[in-house]
Amino acid sequence: MASIEDLANELSRQLAIYANAVEEDVDKAAKNVSKQGKNKLHQTSPEGARGDYAKGWSIKKKGSNYILYNATDPQLTHLLENGHVTRDGGRTQAQPHIKPVEKRMIKDFEKEVIKAVEGR
Repeated sequence: MASIEDLANELSRQLAIYANAVEEDVDKAAKNVSKQGKNKLHQTSPEGARGDYAKGWSIKKKGSNYILYNATDPQLTHLLENGHVTRDGGRTQAQPHIKPVEKRMIKDFEKEVIKAVEGR
């Protein structure tokens, strides 16, 4: 006959298994969404004079986070996204290309996390 303590231990073990499985699924979702975001930024980013800016998007994993950044021209991301003052005092037109991809990535990640939690 099983005791209450045995039941509690088994329940705890099953919850740990569930938590690990969900954590793995969430990590896979983050990786996939990051890759999709990188590919979209490759397509939608301004080319620039040499075309390096659009090709420079990269992903690195830091802890459990995936960071999407521009490896070739990181200083241009803010200037291109928001516009900037020119030498003669004028302003360049903003070329929003990061924000729309970010919004899409957030929606996609939320869907994937919900699917990971409910699918277990």
